[in-house]
Amino acid sequence: MTADEKAKAKTDQVKGKLKEALGRTVGNERMTAEGEMERRTGDVREAKEKVKDAFKP
Repeated sequence: MTADEKAKAKTDQVKGKLKEALGRTVGNERMTAEGEMERRTGDVREAKEKVKDAFKP
């Protein structure tokens, strides 16, 4: 996993979790959904990098 992509994945995951929690706290469903989507984007990016690493010689 390249360091840059790993950092982007972790950033997306953390930002998404924070936004999701804040949205739940204030009762904003849209913010909660956006946070969940951002977190999942980070999860997918991380999974993609792990697959790439698995196939490196």
